[in-house]
Amino acid sequence: MTTTDKPAALRLIGVPLDLGAGRRGVDMGPSALRIAGITRTLEEMGYLVVDVGNIEVPQRETLEVGDRELRYLAPIAEVCESLYCATLEALEANSLPIALGGDHSLAVGSVAAAADFARSRGQRLGLIWLDAHGDMNSAVTSPSGNIHGMPLSCLLGDGAPQLANIAARQPALDPDDVVLLGVRAIDAAEASVIRAAGIKTMTMRDLDSVGMRQVVAESLEHLQDCAYLHISFDVDFLDPGIAPGVGTRVRGGPSYREAHLAMELLADSGRVRSVDVVEVNPCLDRENATAELAVELLASLFGKRIL
Repeated sequence: MTTTDKPAALRLIGVPLDLGAGRRGVDMGPSALRIAGITRTLEEMGYLVVDVGNIEVPQRETLEVGDRELRYLAPIAEVCESLYCATLEALEANSLPIALGGDHSLAVGSVAAAADFARSRGQRLGLIWLDAHGDMNSAVTSPSGNIHGMPLSCLLGDGAPQLANIAARQPALDPDDVVLLGVRAIDAAEASVIRAAGIKTMTMRDLDSVGMRQVVAESLEHLQDCAYLHISFDVDFLDPGIAPGVGTRVRGGPSYREAHLAMELLADSGRVRSVDVVEVNPCLDRENATAELAVELLASLFGKRIL
């Protein structure tokens, strides 16, 4: 498959995972996105949409926390391994997988699968991480032990082996193939890790200085040698004024139109091959507004235009 080919289908994979987050509620994210009409919206754009249901996730109440510096590590790793298999299966069937989260720790599985798929085709995967946070913590640097703050570091090889070794190759990704976009809340220790890794990081100051169009253009240029792109979209990337239904709100994020422009420009690249949408928390939302906005933005990412 070339990057200009349209996938045979968009495959929705629900991942009701809340074990990596501190606040409860993101396990209802897949349902919120479905209620917001994700299937209908994408079908109206001409896509065949296949919803394969939810990956099984154990209830937190039935589990032991385990290591306080890596809370719920074993069950999170099992879920990520299941998502790895489901994502790889979708890609090999010429479908485009969309992981509906759930907390951001699930990206360890989805991105690892996308990276392995790209390598099996002799290509490189570029990862664009849309997030208010860096998610580059580890057991050493994390102030909470919550794994949803660690998935990117695991994908780059600095994490618990149960997570860092899910991909066929370790690390799953090279730092040169990653862009952090929209970050504005970075722990001091985490900032040192990001700088040392040399990850291309486009902060909200960069966006304020040059605008969303230039920030996305620079991100895509940085990843110009990557035939496939994985977009890992944490809804806390958005300003909480338009997306209140998240557990870790950070003021000063992209506006409604800036977010749509970002998705439209990514769609224009013709290289998007897999997607996560994570951290929708209906318990903290207002009338499912955040899930509805996430669905609107996914429509833009898959080519919806004003005219």
